[in-house]
Amino acid sequence: MVERGHPKFHARQVLRWIFRQRAERFESMSDLPKSLRLQLEEEWSVFSTEISHHHLSPDGTDKLLLGCHDGRKIECVLMAEDDRRTICISTQVGCGMGCVFCASGLKGVERNLTRGEIVEQILRLRNLLPLDETITNLVVMGMGESLANLENLLAALDRVCSTEGLNFGQRRVTISTVGLPEKMLALAARDRQYHLAVSLHAPTEALRNELVPINEKVGLAAVVEAADAYFQKTGRQVTFEYVLLRGINDRTEDARALADLLDARKAHVNLIPYNPVEGLPFERPTPEAIRRFVEIVKSGGVSVSVRKTKGREIDAACGQLRRRLEDRVPAPSRS
Repeated sequence: MVERGHPKFHARQVLRWIFRQRAERFESMSDLPKSLRLQLEEEWSVFSTEISHHHLSPDGTDKLLLGCHDGRKIECVLMAEDDRRTICISTQVGCGMGCVFCASGLKGVERNLTRGEIVEQILRLRNLLPLDETITNLVVMGMGESLANLENLLAALDRVCSTEGLNFGQRRVTISTVGLPEKMLALAARDRQYHLAVSLHAPTEALRNELVPINEKVGLAAVVEAADAYFQKTGRQVTFEYVLLRGINDRTEDARALADLLDARKAHVNLIPYNPVEGLPFERPTPEAIRRFVEIVKSGGVSVSVRKTKGREIDAACGQLRRRLEDRVPAPSRS
């Protein structure tokens, strides 16, 4: 603003329009001089991304596929249930962690998202809601390893949680990680109140090495110790995410091993029945297997819940929509 000869307070006005009044065009910012609005429309855009696809599930789940300035695609999701409006955002294009059952990492990681691209997902999803509704919970569980892009993620969340942003409460934010001990400790040292969710997926070293290849470098024990340190530093209970795969990690012995691993820890297990991905050999567990797994873990004194599946009709699992649309072969043109 100052470089173009305008008072600097106009910058605060623009941000207020975007964050508080949901403006997506400069022309609607009525308290700015008309000449400035025209100049902004010519030189800038409110969002650097564009909505490539917007899918709405019968259960009320919205999924956006956003096109970035360089042509790459990212995904984000809005889930509505009762009085909760939860959004799930991405931090990278693709993912480099290589979890064998996940659609996000099938093509590896392409790049980190910028601070702005992370913020834009939040605003675009918020703007889908009626004016009398707003986001209640924010989970960083979309495409990418969140802590591999820690600095940009924290900068984005700081903006959203600030009074000049959405004034969103830090305790309503959950950051998911596959388990990078050094980054987990770095996050704990940043004096934030974000909830941490560790994508565990296996209760033993050998099985986790198979399902989560990065574990061969970091080790299950180091991941759990870093989670303990996060709790001790922040006082925030850590959630362990566990995707249930039929016949692989949903067996009785797996449930017992998980209960033993987390025994006496202030932790919660979030079980996630697998969302099948086309081209991958994994299957969703049976309802009976899920029920049995829950009973065994609970009997070991560990808090546990089962995540309700939403958005299956619109490829709501991370990376599915992007993969399906990018792999689609264009239909031949007709003359």
